Amino acid sequence: MRRGDGVPDLSGIVKAYDIRGVVGEQLDAALVRSFGAAFALLIKPEAPAVVIGHDMRDSSPELSAAFADGVTSQGLDVVSIGLASTDQLYFASGSLNLPGAMFTASHNPAKYNGIKLCRAGATPVGQDTGLAEIRDTIEQGVPEFEGQRGSESERDVLADYAGYLRKLVDLSGSRPLKVVVDAGNGMGGHTVPTVFDGLPIDVVPMYFELDGSFPNHEANPLDPKNLVDLQAKVRETGADAGLAFDGDADRCFVVDERGEPVSPSAITALVAVRELAKEPGGTVIHNLITSKGVPEIVAEHGGKPVRTRVGHSFIKTEMARTGAIFGGEHSAHYYFRDFWRADTGMLAALHVLAALGEQNGPLSELTSAYSRYAASGEINSTVTDQVAKMLAVKDSYSVRSGVEIDELDGLTVQLPGGAWFNLRPSNTEPLLRLNVEAANAGAVQALVDEVLAIVRG
Repeated sequence: MRRGDGVPDLSGIVKAYDIRGVVGEQLDAALVRSFGAAFALLIKPEAPAVVIGHDMRDSSPELSAAFADGVTSQGLDVVSIGLASTDQLYFASGSLNLPGAMFTASHNPAKYNGIKLCRAGATPVGQDTGLAEIRDTIEQGVPEFEGQRGSESERDVLADYAGYLRKLVDLSGSRPLKVVVDAGNGMGGHTVPTVFDGLPIDVVPMYFELDGSFPNHEANPLDPKNLVDLQAKVRETGADAGLAFDGDADRCFVVDERGEPVSPSAITALVAVRELAKEPGGTVIHNLITSKGVPEIVAEHGGKPVRTRVGHSFIKTEMARTGAIFGGEHSAHYYFRDFWRADTGMLAALHVLAALGEQNGPLSELTSAYSRYAASGEINSTVTDQVAKMLAVKDSYSVRSGVEIDELDGLTVQLPGGAWFNLRPSNTEPLLRLNVEAANAGAVQALVDEVLAIVRG
């Protein structure tokens, strides 16, 4: 899209952490070429080349090629790794010490595509760390480069990526496990066969065919309806566990042997304990939506829990500042210092399977030790005035005895007796997002009803 003066209108596609839009309407090859050239200008003082990967969407090869053309037009080289998961691109950026660009729209529907950018060492590029500058460069007109064009080369890093992950988590002593993996026709179908090859794991594959039209279900395991097939297959096959990856396979959800979802907070606590065993006293990052059981368990195992806002840029910034060994989010993003502080669902999955394989009990028994409270999950409410509704909730609870309120990210209200909730506005939609945690499901529902009566009343 272009404004009336002919300048491209990027307000709808340059997001807080990435570039994302509808192909043919908001994103096309010509615009993406400009993004490549602008990114090259941004990182030219730091690096001689850019590594580029793409997912299985129909538009990804053309758009990634256009981006590469933009990069080389500014005199930088391109290293193409072809089909890749997002964490595979992060591995390439980290191991090659090059800036990177990943073409994916993650879990979005097929008509979308996008670009996730990072500096060398998989350091994220967001609004405050380069995206705004890239947008300004394009809107002002990318200057032509008078020197020699850069060159393009291809490099297959899949085997190296798999080998690196297997060095970080040792499954050699694991008992044999049967694991159902739902790739959702996304990039998990590309990475899982290589990563799991030779491990004591009998993989039952679901939807491994790479298909950017997502013919079976959305590649968004955060939505419970997209886990139904996996849950049924786990029960049907008597598997020890189930794994569900999102479209670009940087997030991984876990299902136990009963077909019941394991909360990302429990996975965060489990992995944190394993990482703390390797580095006692280490710092672990958790966002403010994760269960309060996470900081409790981290502290009980001698670690230092550090609370952050929601979002990968905040997590990665705090990890860098504190030297944290690990970080986890309620959305099933897991960050590892040993993986350039980047998020990788695959590494978290290997940790879970290693922990399961080291003992003889079922996954439900293993993870129950890390699941202390009941939670609502994220509940969205459409509102016309986010600020007014947030203020109404704050006013209602601030006058109550023993209530503690903080506003690090939205409104977090801690109630006497241990229950708490967080209410946050969406940055892109007229929504308020509610997360509630309490001792049991009944207490959770009561608090949900009480808060929603104000929000939706």
